[in-house]
Amino acid sequence: METVLVKEYRAGIVECIHSGHICIVNDEGKVKAFAGDPNYVTFTRSSAKPLQAIPAIRAHIADRYKLIDQEIAIMTASHRGELNHQKTLISLMDKTGIEEHELVCASSYPLDQDTREALIRKGGHKRKIFHNCSGKHLGMLAYSQMKEFPLSGYEDPDHPMQQEIVNTIAYMSGLSKEEIILGTDGCGLPVFALPLQALAVAYMKLACSDRIDDEPTRKAVNKITHAMNSHPLMVAGSGRLDTLLLQDNNIVAKGGFKGVYCFGLKKERIGVAFKILDGSEEEWGYITESILEQLGYDNRSTMEALRKACTKELYNDEGQKVGNTEAAFTLNFV
Repeated sequence: METVLVKEYRAGIVECIHSGHICIVNDEGKVKAFAGDPNYVTFTRSSAKPLQAIPAIRAHIADRYKLIDQEIAIMTASHRGELNHQKTLISLMDKTGIEEHELVCASSYPLDQDTREALIRKGGHKRKIFHNCSGKHLGMLAYSQMKEFPLSGYEDPDHPMQQEIVNTIAYMSGLSKEEIILGTDGCGLPVFALPLQALAVAYMKLACSDRIDDEPTRKAVNKITHAMNSHPLMVAGSGRLDTLLLQDNNIVAKGGFKGVYCFGLKKERIGVAFKILDGSEEEWGYITESILEQLGYDNRSTMEALRKACTKELYNDEGQKVGNTEAAFTLNFV
């Protein structure tokens, strides 16, 4: 059964309850702590992006196209379309020769409000590279081009590049390929459903690459996570939880749409995955902060940054305090 993760109060009355599931694994892949059902099956959504980048980096796409760390990081990103994101995406297209029309993701406006408003004032229009998944798409197309796979149909689950990706996710999560359920993500690419424990295992391996037996995969993971920690703004954007956590070199973190969030801790050698059942993202920070507190996480600056970003007080549009939010779960340690 699910457990209550977060409660929101207004005038002392519970207004919203957000329930879900949490799983934390150790470096042997065994459940270390949990709340709710640690084997709850959920779609990865964008939390899979660092895993989806592994085949391309493993095949030395960075050497082939002389990619810098910012360009590797944006391949894992749910970016906000800020100007630094746009610059990196255009550089990625210039280096690889991939053209914008080849992306199957929809044209959109930047998710960052200030960037979107500035674009509209200047008479700008929706573009595919403004889509928050465009870095992932460009990386997949460039890899397909390098391997001489067809570019058309790269979103098909039977495409050889997509087959490499699902095999890699199976390897990283400790599952068989047949145990992973495929769906279609919002950006048009395959998306993967697997138990939270398996997703937590994959993030443990992202943080603790010595648990990866395959040397080329291990080297690729190190290159990807180094890029993410070196350029956290590329992975998400200003004011985003991914960016905040990735500023701590001990953490590898990535969220996904509809309430799924994952992170791995290098020194503590654990992986964490949780799912908010109503699909909300606003509670990610509160849940992450509470998990780290209950684990006794000792990076004071990270904890202070989380508390500052995830204030417990709720304010209305006029800045008047109207309520508060609190994490409401206690981890069960095994």
